[in-house]
Amino acid sequence: MSQQEFASIIALIERSQATAIRAVNTELVNLYWQVGQYINRRIADAAWGDKTIEELAEFIAKQHPEIKGFNRRGLYRMKQFYETYSNSSIVSSPMTQLQNTENQSDIIFYSADNLNYQIQNSPLAKLSWSHHLTIMSRTGSEEERTFYINLAIKEKYSVRELDRQISSSLFERVMIGNAKLPAAIKEAHPGIANHFKDSYILEFLNLPEPHNETELKKGLVKQMKRFILELGKDFLFAGEEFRVQVGNRDFFIDLLFYHRGLQCLVAIELKTDRFEPEYMGKLDLYLEALDRDVKKQNENPSIGILLCKDRDKELVEFSLSRSMSPTLIAEYHTLLPDKRILQQKLHELFENSGGTD
Repeated sequence: MSQQEFASIIALIERSQATAIRAVNTELVNLYWQVGQYINRRIADAAWGDKTIEELAEFIAKQHPEIKGFNRRGLYRMKQFYETYSNSSIVSSPMTQLQNTENQSDIIFYSADNLNYQIQNSPLAKLSWSHHLTIMSRTGSEEERTFYINLAIKEKYSVRELDRQISSSLFERVMIGNAKLPAAIKEAHPGIANHFKDSYILEFLNLPEPHNETELKKGLVKQMKRFILELGKDFLFAGEEFRVQVGNRDFFIDLLFYHRGLQCLVAIELKTDRFEPEYMGKLDLYLEALDRDVKKQNENPSIGILLCKDRDKELVEFSLSRSMSPTLIAEYHTLLPDKRILQQKLHELFENSGGTD
């Protein structure tokens, strides 16, 4: 057999192992859901008192020491897991039969098949228990939890990556970004929601203050894996100082990406000072050059991101008000944001606009 054939066998083994891990994870999440529901129902019908969970944990520890993860803290987390999602739209199967069961004390046995269907057919089963613990402990609303669950599945986040995204207030930044998308870019790309942010967090660069555009660009290229995590894993890096020719002159785009979901090129221009209206003219030139000479026929119009150190909101609004260019103007920050400030901004945005599209 050739080495290529050996490699094919290794691929089969790895695929099978991954499938087995996913199956075990589904069963584990299903089990924790069932235990959480049982505890919730027993407490709700006053069959159990406040200390019963502690007594159950002690019983398991003494009678079945080989069973791990069912201490007092673990049991309360299972109860919290069920209570957090039992009435959530993210759980797919209807609960009518379960809610109408006469003998609530037998709910765990009666509902096992229903619960298994319910969990297996919901996004909850696609994440590990560690993912769920991170989301439950660090998010405050059903909308935010659903956002991180779906995104963690789509982007295949590790627990560490998920934790970083929550720390960077990704939910708030994306929601604010969605609300501020210019009309021109929504018209050119109807499916653009959730793909771009109002601000980008580059804390991983450890840049000095002040820093220049060369230092910023070199840092991003060197830390491209982390930058892609911040941008979104649908972004594919196409190159730095990407050359486009207009007339007899050469121009160089700071960073060029391709977005798989939107099927378009994304040009990023970096500015280490505040936004100035004249910056848009050069980026518009780059986008036109990309669409004429680089974009393929089956691809959508290119998008530009002007990434600035600071910006005046009113100046940005005026600059974009009559622009038909698919351009976004965003800030970058070199420190993790204050989540409370972003939450307040999002709240004010919803109040002023009556919600987002």
